[in-house]
Amino acid sequence: MTPHYWFPKPYADFVQRLRVPIGFLLVTAFAYWSQPDAESLAWGVPISVAGLLLRGWAAGHLAKNESLAVSGPYAITRNPLYLGTLLVAAGLVVASRQAALGALFAVAFGLAYLPAIELEEQHLRELFPQYSDYARRVPRLGVRFSGDLGREPFRLRLYLKNQEYQAAMGYCAGLALLGWKVWLR
Repeated sequence: MTPHYWFPKPYADFVQRLRVPIGFLLVTAFAYWSQPDAESLAWGVPISVAGLLLRGWAAGHLAKNESLAVSGPYAITRNPLYLGTLLVAAGLVVASRQAALGALFAVAFGLAYLPAIELEEQHLRELFPQYSDYARRVPRLGVRFSGDLGREPFRLRLYLKNQEYQAAMGYCAGLALLGWKVWLR
């Protein structure tokens, strides 16, 4: 059975290349329009840290193109890196106190990240025959509460190989900017 995809492949290929520039535009908009205060940071930071931790956990289970990741966070959601990104963005939006930034992030996620997810799923279906069965059991961006996280442990080697520390450093820079904006108030 051929899977149904929401986005045509040429569009998905095009936005795949635009993800980084779109990210820079979002960061610029966030830096300019955010108006955090101590309370918004207190609410937003835990949400975004949860997303960052999910991304880190996922990176320690992901051996790209070598094996299908099905343990750790991949046992409960097919795209923990994207779900983590969504949580990081949600937390930063809460911290920013700007609903318009939330709308901007939602549009960017829908137009750039959802097609990227589909491209990756097409690639994984071609690379790993067992992917279709996995995709039937585990939700794309939702969470399946099964209690079974698989047998593979988190591997620091994979975390470092996947360079997830760059997301942590970028997050720290964003958090420093928010703290600076609060201090200036």
